[in-house]
Amino acid sequence: MGLYNRAAFDVLHRGIRLLVADLKTEKGQKALQRELAKADILLTSFRPSALKKLGLEWKILHKRYPTLSQVAIVGAPGPRGEEPGHDLTYLAENDLVSGLELPPTLYADMGGSLMASEAVLQAVLMQKRGKSCYLEVALSSAAAYLALPRNWGLTQAGAAVGGGHAGYRVYACKDGRVAIAALEPHFARSLCKAAQVPYVNVLTMLSTPTHQAIAAYLQGMSRKALDALAREQDIPLFTLPA
Repeated sequence: MGLYNRAAFDVLHRGIRLLVADLKTEKGQKALQRELAKADILLTSFRPSALKKLGLEWKILHKRYPTLSQVAIVGAPGPRGEEPGHDLTYLAENDLVSGLELPPTLYADMGGSLMASEAVLQAVLMQKRGKSCYLEVALSSAAAYLALPRNWGLTQAGAAVGGGHAGYRVYACKDGRVAIAALEPHFARSLCKAAQVPYVNVLTMLSTPTHQAIAAYLQGMSRKALDALAREQDIPLFTLPA
């Protein structure tokens, strides 16, 4: 990340002591071994073959440092560990890439970082019981986890949170866009009241007339008016530029 966005690198490493060593050299290996002798957990992000070349395989580490745990971040799990891949390919694999547009953020990387944090906490808890461990975190698995709502059909086109519910959509407004998240009945009822749409039950929000009425209402509202509506009527929405 430091090569492409130094500011982001600095934010992610704030408060962290950085030591740099060339692990392909004897000097670098000695520096690493000194640190491992004092460490609780080793976090790696290499392919399995690279770990082997660097002498960082779990069997070797566990024998040399019995109390050390390892959290290995890999691209894909198990036998797929040597496959080349990155955030974009893992998202594509899990049907999270639409058309030719790039995803707005690095979902697999960011999701994988949270999974790695959980793995570190798990390792710490096991160490408190006197056990060291090896845990693997795959970025492709992080992408697959994020894709679950889509696989369940929740976010597919026309589904409840895929545009089928009139209270959970992005609409055009007079001077931009508005993201509405009035999914729960009490929020949906407030939205319908504002748009002068009779609310009966959740089926009201799935009907074409409701979609059309709410779209027409929002089209005539400015972002400022919608922000005020959200505060006054307790409607979850967020306005955006065009």
